Amino acid sequence: MKEAVFRVLKLLEEAGGPISGESLSASLGITRSAVWKHVKDLREMGYEITSSQQDGYQLISASTMLLPYEIQKHLRTQVIGRQMQYLKTIPSTNDVARSLATEGDVAALHGTVIIAEEQTGGVGRLSRAWVSPQGGIWITLILKPTIPIDHVFMITMAGAVAIARAIRKEFDIGALIKWPNDVYIGDKKVAGLLLELAAESDTIHYCLLGIGIDVNIKLDTLSPELRSGVTTISEELEHEVDRAAFLARVLREFERHYQVLESGEYDAILREWKSISYTLEQHVRVNTMRNSFEGEAIDIDEYGALIVRKDNGKIERVIAGDCFHT
Repeated sequence: MKEAVFRVLKLLEEAGGPISGESLSASLGITRSAVWKHVKDLREMGYEITSSQQDGYQLISASTMLLPYEIQKHLRTQVIGRQMQYLKTIPSTNDVARSLATEGDVAALHGTVIIAEEQTGGVGRLSRAWVSPQGGIWITLILKPTIPIDHVFMITMAGAVAIARAIRKEFDIGALIKWPNDVYIGDKKVAGLLLELAAESDTIHYCLLGIGIDVNIKLDTLSPELRSGVTTISEELEHEVDRAAFLARVLREFERHYQVLESGEYDAILREWKSISYTLEQHVRVNTMRNSFEGEAIDIDEYGALIVRKDNGKIERVIAGDCFHT
């Protein structure tokens, strides 16, 4: 049914003006009542379509939803995003992706993107709630990596670089990467990533890369405690943006950087991450499972660990933890 719906949409787009129901019916080999039903479905998806007995149907404006049809207009990738699953409101895109990856052929699912307009139970690092209202980009990528397991964290690094580069190229905003997995504009968070790994010994069964980007979200709709530490792209630009075109840009950037990883050019990803780092050369406070300390973030190694020169002069390698700029 959906395929037929978007065939109607394509003809409306190509017409560039009014087109009769009779013409649509003849072109598609369906009844005029079927055309009317598909137009009704498109309107429910957010497309503005007028109709009159004299002129027929006319597409006035596209949907602002993150529909695969709209994203794929801009995509131009080889693998990432060629398969998509769209859901309006779900607890978590990671849950859907995990179910698909555990029950299906992961090799065939590689590059699949799960998209939600809204998550009601999104989870971030350390099982923290991931607030995901309508207007953002909430996705999970299913990946079957061929890179060694000891470099798997670099998938998160490639994702962070891709998001920061996409923001810079699409909107000319100087986005930066904060260790370990956030993207910032100025001193406020605009995006986050979460990597979930299913592996046994040295064999990676699959990876799920969850991505959340605050795009067309009004800050005054967020809770006061969130509002103080985050920003959104629309707030920075003072107008809403085309989420479908922007997501396509993110996926293109991610595919390019992921291919670099798959070719074993880890240094290239590392250099690019460092070149747009918000954390390096900053005085930071790091909280790990074992202790907390302060010092200067001086480097990041090839495994994604943060290297900190502590205030007492000792060097600490941080594999996982929370990092705060002080």
